[in-house]
Amino acid sequence: MRKVLTALTMSVLAMTASSGAEAASPTSEADKERRQMITRSGTQDPFAGPAENFTGQVRVQPLFTPENTAAYGGAYVTFQPAARSAWHTHPGGQRLVVTEGTGLTQQWGGPIEQIRPGDVIWCPPGVKHWHGAAPHSTMTHLAMTGPLDGQTVTWMEKVSDEQYGAWTEPAPDIGGLDRRQQAVVTVAAFTAAGRLPELRQALNTGLDAGLSVNEIKEILVQMYAYAGFPRSLNAITTFMAVLDERKAAGILDEAGPQAAPLPSDRSSLELGTENQTRLLGAPAAADYIAFTPAIDQFLKAHLFGDIFGRDNLSWQSREVATIAALANLDGTDAQLRSHLAVGMNTGLTETNLRALVSVLHAHVGQAQAAKTHRLLDQVLESRSR
Repeated sequence: MRKVLTALTMSVLAMTASSGAEAASPTSEADKERRQMITRSGTQDPFAGPAENFTGQVRVQPLFTPENTAAYGGAYVTFQPAARSAWHTHPGGQRLVVTEGTGLTQQWGGPIEQIRPGDVIWCPPGVKHWHGAAPHSTMTHLAMTGPLDGQTVTWMEKVSDEQYGAWTEPAPDIGGLDRRQQAVVTVAAFTAAGRLPELRQALNTGLDAGLSVNEIKEILVQMYAYAGFPRSLNAITTFMAVLDERKAAGILDEAGPQAAPLPSDRSSLELGTENQTRLLGAPAAADYIAFTPAIDQFLKAHLFGDIFGRDNLSWQSREVATIAALANLDGTDAQLRSHLAVGMNTGLTETNLRALVSVLHAHVGQAQAAKTHRLLDQVLESRSR
């Protein structure tokens, strides 16, 4: 239901002066232009944000009303954890200054963004949005809103729990894995599993964490070698849609460098054989090589040559992606065990890999994490002999 100029707005705009105020208010418009006004703290009563326009507990502290030469009113608004406004627009726009706590805000069609003390948010006229507190923090902002043709706000539908819950708190560095590497885990895992709604959020999280567009493209391209073309292409299509949505919301993501050309002094097979040997720590020796030489040539020339030879994604990141993907595929224990060892050959430490397991457990699934944990223990035991 749409509501224009609600009790909330009217209360913010209709400030009443206390009879006990220490400084008298000017009595005429002419006086106001010549005299400084002081409205003492505590002389205006706060009120609760109306339930029809807010979810959760919200407290509004009126501050000032529009003046002829300053055509905007102001109020402090405090949201308890997980409290938020309904979707709404402002005919004359609105500026918010976060003063305390951690909050969230979202423009219709865009990602949810975190806001912190000192952040200033400008919402242009007519732009549908909401704002409120993060799940585990209160948040206070100074809201400054100007009327247009007597209106300051148009209220719309409530922000649903599903819409609010689409935001996940950025993960801190854990076990030596920074936010970028943690995002690689979830992007690769959800791509391999074909879990596109979760992938959409993981892609947004990865971009917000600083992964470039071309780095994510490389992850999704590499995934076809482990999860197949259908999963890879579905993920690429999802990524294209995410980028379009972010561009429409005014978010310009860093493209990042393209991969350099492969070396011209040796073939993909020669390069791949060299790369595979470095990753494994020794020349490949597997029963399938003699049984099916073609698959060995494809692995060396294409996977380890054409793909691992591309230099705009590090080998460590490629192995993080591969481990996460294999953790989400059934019947891949042997390959997952092998790539856990390869990951350590690229410089990933036991601490890094245990952190990767933690990310799987927190964001992907307990079964995937348990499998990876078990196989990692086997790899570590074999390397200690």
